Amino acid sequence: MDWAVHILLAVFIGLFIVTFVAQRTIVDGNSMLPTLNHGEQLIVEKITPRLNKLKRGDLVTLYIPEYLEEGKDYVVKRIVAMGNDKVEIKDGKLYVNGEEVKEDYINGSVTEGINPEYSSFTVPPDCVYVLGDNRLPHASLDSRSIGPINKKKVIGRVIFRYYPFDKAGKI
Repeated sequence: MDWAVHILLAVFIGLFIVTFVAQRTIVDGNSMLPTLNHGEQLIVEKITPRLNKLKRGDLVTLYIPEYLEEGKDYVVKRIVAMGNDKVEIKDGKLYVNGEEVKEDYINGSVTEGINPEYSSFTVPPDCVYVLGDNRLPHASLDSRSIGPINKKKVIGRVIFRYYPFDKAGKI
């Protein structure tokens, strides 16, 4: 009977960790090239979003099944603007609060607006504006086409890549 208590405790602790602390995520698609490749496996911590400590530049997983093909629930994107920030995409460049964002991590030399409605506006206070690092045309489903994302849709912040092993390390 003692072993049953240990098994139940282990299951409870495991569920607690996956629900509230961290989980594993697999990159699905090429929207984050060159930073992340399809099939790479990541550790996502869930505490930062709960404490409202997200910041520009963070890589996050988002739960947005309403925008994705069936069987897919989440995506990995980069936060480029926070609530109340003014976002502008013009002349192939991203501007936040009037300042050009230096993006040495992107794939493609320019950032094009996809939906004019989301190419120049102020991010609502409870939202983030996210982009994929792959800025080639139609390579990323992100805030350029679907608008700002409510912070409640942020699952967690990517902190570590553990597979492939030769690329393992902090993100």
